[in-house]
Amino acid sequence: MIIQKAIARSGLCSRRHAEELIRDGRVKVNGATAFLGEQADPDKDKITVNNRLIPGVVKNVYIILNKPIGYTCTNRRFPNEKNIFELVDSPIRLFAVGRLDKDSHGLVLLTNDGSLTQKLSHPKFENEKDYEVRIRDEVVNPEMVIKKLLDGVDIGEGDGIVRAKKVKYLQNELFVITLNEGKKRQIRRMFAALGTKVSDLKRVSLGGLTLGNLPEGRWDYLTEEEINNLKI
Repeated sequence: MIIQKAIARSGLCSRRHAEELIRDGRVKVNGATAFLGEQADPDKDKITVNNRLIPGVVKNVYIILNKPIGYTCTNRRFPNEKNIFELVDSPIRLFAVGRLDKDSHGLVLLTNDGSLTQKLSHPKFENEKDYEVRIRDEVVNPEMVIKKLLDGVDIGEGDGIVRAKKVKYLQNELFVITLNEGKKRQIRRMFAALGTKVSDLKRVSLGGLTLGNLPEGRWDYLTEEEINNLKI
């Protein structure tokens, strides 16, 4: 098994972060500094990160959570701040795939599978994410708004022009928007650039995985079929 995969499977961190640790010379195999792509057996070799043994390889866990508004999606904990990991009963350290900001709600995938996290998070794989988005102001010309979102909007802050892959207007200022990229607070910033604010944002699907009837604030393990579909 390549060393960065072994670290990710231990639940210590994502595969991408493991690669950064290896490049920084902070990973050793049997006392020797590791290199990217090096083969190691976590059951036989002594693998350390910052001179500490990595945890034993654990079973991959896949959880779907219907995140409520007011919860952060980070492994870091801050005083007086609600965190999604307070809602999930898992002895294994998990990571959020496709974070939602504190003011948004809906589908969040939690896993310790570093390879899947990489696949679902990296822009090059163009995984689709669907959002129900309600804006504050009355929509006078839905077709014009849709065209602008599809053609591209400059959201500034060095991120430049971003585009929605699909946009559909339902009614009462409610849009369904599909993204295959994910800049920070992208949808909110896109509508801000168009002169309005998002009043509600809910993610309803990620990589083909949907919330279904999962109540807000509740979670469940993915089925084998759902896991396999995410990995395709």
